[in-house]
Amino acid sequence: MKYLLGYDIGSSSIKAALLSVDTGQCVASVTSPSTEMEITAQVAGWAEQRPERWWQEVVNATKLLKQKYAFDPALVAGIGITYQMHGLVLLDKAGQVLRPAIIWCDSRAVEFGNQAFAALGETYCLDNYLNSPGNFTASKLKWVKENEPDLYARIHKIQLPGDYIAYQLTGRMQTTVSGLSEGVFWNFREQGIAYDLLAYYGISRELLPEVVDTFSEQGQLTPEAAQELGLHAGTPISYRAGDQPNNAFSLNVLQPGEVAATAGTSGVVYGITDAPASDPQSRVNAFVHVNSTIEQPRNGVLMCVNGTGILNSWLRKIVGELPYETMNQLAAQAPVGADGLLFLPFGNGAERILENRPTEAELHGLSFNIHSRNHVLRAAQEGIVFALHYGMDIMRSMGVPMQTVRAGNANMFLSPVFREAFVNSGNVTLELYNTDAAQGAARGAGIGAGVYASPAEAFGSLERILTLEPTPALQEQYQGTYARWQQALTNQILPTQTTPSNVAQHAF
Repeated sequence: MKYLLGYDIGSSSIKAALLSVDTGQCVASVTSPSTEMEITAQVAGWAEQRPERWWQEVVNATKLLKQKYAFDPALVAGIGITYQMHGLVLLDKAGQVLRPAIIWCDSRAVEFGNQAFAALGETYCLDNYLNSPGNFTASKLKWVKENEPDLYARIHKIQLPGDYIAYQLTGRMQTTVSGLSEGVFWNFREQGIAYDLLAYYGISRELLPEVVDTFSEQGQLTPEAAQELGLHAGTPISYRAGDQPNNAFSLNVLQPGEVAATAGTSGVVYGITDAPASDPQSRVNAFVHVNSTIEQPRNGVLMCVNGTGILNSWLRKIVGELPYETMNQLAAQAPVGADGLLFLPFGNGAERILENRPTEAELHGLSFNIHSRNHVLRAAQEGIVFALHYGMDIMRSMGVPMQTVRAGNANMFLSPVFREAFVNSGNVTLELYNTDAAQGAARGAGIGAGVYASPAEAFGSLERILTLEPTPALQEQYQGTYARWQQALTNQILPTQTTPSNVAQHAF
């Protein structure tokens, strides 16, 4: 029996999954650490983590996996990596980390991106990059250049979080075209590196690592890494992708019109197109999808709400460290609409769907005589769903269809309240599958290593475990609540911007 190993490098934890090639089923999965990894913020709006901690948890997760399921490391046919997108890791010539990673929800580079958007021309940026440079990796690197020049001068190569883990495994500094696009280092029109943006920022092309294919043998496990992990030296690393392209891949979302969602620390909806698409305000973004080729381009249109699972995690601390399952049960005891209580879940950095404005979470309509913790828990879940659908309406206005959405049976989608609100507030069908990001990375490794001849073979064992359809009576209730939520958003966070007309047109 051969196996495939997948690692998911998240901002909360590291997950590892082991798949049997023969059955296509996950035989074991683990998470490390047992409590969420810290995100540090020296200044409001910043968010940093130490890459060395990610690697240590990869080591810990691998040891836990071996304890949970006895397998021969020599039978691992490939290793795949998925990772938190948009982060910036800086390495010197010796391969040492120069500073903590500036991760996805860090807002410090917004102004640099806005200046580039204006200076290069909004139309030019959207036509060539499909995005504003915004708060993405290229802009984060510009922030380092301007604010930490001595450190910047020592940079040999930049890495995305998954690139860094691959470097620890193989000793090779590499990235992918999909990875370059997520950092806004990619020119879609030219099908090459965005040299014009690099020139504007004064960044040398030499800082970007070698580019390899998403599905390919990108290197082999070094003897040093193998010894530390307890794995077999020479095992190929054969897949890497950012968390949202990988989440879509893990759900077999590869073709135009297919849509994936996830609701972990952040919440994302990701739809596939075969033609360039952009939002004039760059409130949602487009990246090269994992199966894109020059002959058959595939782009992923992504909208993100930073304040998703992190809001639920924050509430868990407030209500006494209750299990999430208990919190879901308590939320279900409050009625739809939480008796008028509304939650705006924007408290985890600048939100792209709100044009990167500085934002805070807000609770509206609180009455000490009416509302209990059940109402707060429900209002939070509904508020997250409404924020997701606010962004999905922007995607609809770009021509991305939103009829059926696939998701893994994990994180916020484990909550019946969340699922019900998602389906009925957005008038979509929801399909839940028995997979997760680490399993997707393992399947990707199987394709990259030649174990599977095609995605169809890799996903032959993927199982749909639940399908939910909208209910007319519930749709009416959620419609009224969502309308009040939109008004609270317009009044409190977007006082000078009216609700987009496409929201009213497409929401229900």
